[in-house]
Amino acid sequence: MDFITVKNGEISLNVAVKGEGPLIVCVHGWPELWYSWRWQMDHFAALGFKVAALDVRGYGGSSKPPEVAAYSLCQLASDVIAVVDHFGAAPAILFGHDWGAPIVWNTTLLYPEKIRAVAGLSVPYMPRGEMSFIELAKILYKDRFFYQLYFQKEGPPEAEFEADIPAALRKIYYSASGDSPRDGLMIDKGPDSTMLDGMPDPDPFPAWMSPADLKVYVDAFTAGGFRGPFNRYRAQNIDFAELAAYAGAKIAQPTFFVAGERDPVRNFVGGMDLYANAGAALEDFRGAVIIPGVGHWVQQEAPDAVNLALEGFVEGLSRSG
Repeated sequence: MDFITVKNGEISLNVAVKGEGPLIVCVHGWPELWYSWRWQMDHFAALGFKVAALDVRGYGGSSKPPEVAAYSLCQLASDVIAVVDHFGAAPAILFGHDWGAPIVWNTTLLYPEKIRAVAGLSVPYMPRGEMSFIELAKILYKDRFFYQLYFQKEGPPEAEFEADIPAALRKIYYSASGDSPRDGLMIDKGPDSTMLDGMPDPDPFPAWMSPADLKVYVDAFTAGGFRGPFNRYRAQNIDFAELAAYAGAKIAQPTFFVAGERDPVRNFVGGMDLYANAGAALEDFRGAVIIPGVGHWVQQEAPDAVNLALEGFVEGLSRSG
């Protein structure tokens, strides 16, 4: 594994790179790192690809600007393109998980000539609608807790998580995983609760994340804090304004979706399965794979199944030209 620094204006991006060949860029979500793609990097490098997994700005070894506006989808998409341009490898293939999925979906929308194909994990593509998701959440969760609304407050979420970073990460990772007996991110509690209220702290942690793996994340967040990661949630109304010209826009490139059966994201909107029609706004949708028994951290909980699904998608690109 090699590590390089890619510049996007004043932003420095820490990028892990493995292999040689056509470029795949991997974009992680909250609260993770390039390391979340370790199994996919090994797999696709062995298949003859150059795989580049960045620390999203705000995370790990990348720049951490304090301003909320620095974390809009347009800004983050420009970071992805900076990585693509660094290698001179357009058009590239993109993989994105959690917030990384909206980042790669919108990178494809904003820079169509530079992206060959895109796979989203855990979060399907949802075009800009009549209101931002965070404004919709204020309606849907008016009388109960929803973590994204809690994250809108600047200061309290950072203080809660940074008080005991190992425990916070264990609780988040476990509660959204397929090992949790319930959808932990969706605990039914009052709107004035805090994020970690009522979340179990497993001992031992499920085998899909070893103590050494967990330490990688703990060390990164101990060094870098949580303001940048939380700012992504706070930038959603900025996204709504900046993407006005793309209201209802569909993605033309070949696309694919992978998720865990027990991912709480699929139940964010009451009475609706957000995974049921993942290709609705994708013009060349190559299908979806929903992995049984798996939760939100799909490429870490079930790396072999995810690698097999993504390999089929990528191989299909070559067959279809």
